[in-house]
Amino acid sequence: MRILGVDPGIFGALALININDGAMPQLIAVIDVPTLGVKAKERVNTMIVRDWLVGQRPDHALVERAGSMPKQGVASTFKYARAVGSLETVVACLDIPYSIIEPSAWKKFHHLIGADKEASRQRVLQLFPGAHILFSRKMDHQRAEAVLIALTPVPGVLPKIDLTVKPELVA
Repeated sequence: MRILGVDPGIFGALALININDGAMPQLIAVIDVPTLGVKAKERVNTMIVRDWLVGQRPDHALVERAGSMPKQGVASTFKYARAVGSLETVVACLDIPYSIIEPSAWKKFHHLIGADKEASRQRVLQLFPGAHILFSRKMDHQRAEAVLIALTPVPGVLPKIDLTVKPELVA
């Protein structure tokens, strides 16, 4: 089963994981959310997202639930919400079944409650050491979060995965 993980937002990412019963998860692909425009006019390039998803053929998507953050301004909240809505819409319009996952759910599963974003990047480097080039920068935490979202079990969609076995990278 090919699972898409979506860390939404203008500075988010999408990751595709292949999970087969009893086999180790494989990291298929990961991209940063492509954008158009600059500053206040920056938005998700939905056409590139669409084309990438058509080529990757996910069976199911897990999209992190979005919400405003304390002390975030109205304009930045609106920009973020617009990006989240754009990503969810592309997934839905491609008839990809999807589930909304709470940030606390995937963080709890990966033992990252209360941890900073760097901890997500380090966890993915442990799971996929062969993919270090994709997560080499501290700013690649959004890619790591998309991977961890995709690896999170969801009842009726994805069974619990044994992550004590080393997952592998598919080139």
